[in-house]
Amino acid sequence: MEQPNLSYIESMSGGDKAFEQQLIAIIKEEFPEEKKVYFENSVAKNYKLTAENVHKLKHKISILGLENSYEVAVAFENNLLEGNTARQDEFEAILTVITNYLQQL
Repeated sequence: MEQPNLSYIESMSGGDKAFEQQLIAIIKEEFPEEKKVYFENSVAKNYKLTAENVHKLKHKISILGLENSYEVAVAFENNLLEGNTARQDEFEAILTVITNYLQQL
């Protein structure tokens, strides 16, 4: 599985380390809450809200340089809108990888 990285953040910052740290802090603050709400809606089988949660989370996936994982998130979001949970396990594995990565930053 691909691993998160800061390449996109570094390219956006133009070398501004303070900006990079601000962006990382925002992600570290928002991601756990967004993930929690995702799981709450997923367990409740509220697919429309779960799809909205995936939509929010996929932006974090993109910012962390996970191109293939972003495609999984897009497919999973579309599946949820059709009431289908295919690719859920893949998506949740991505969330675990991101969680572990953010804890190391």
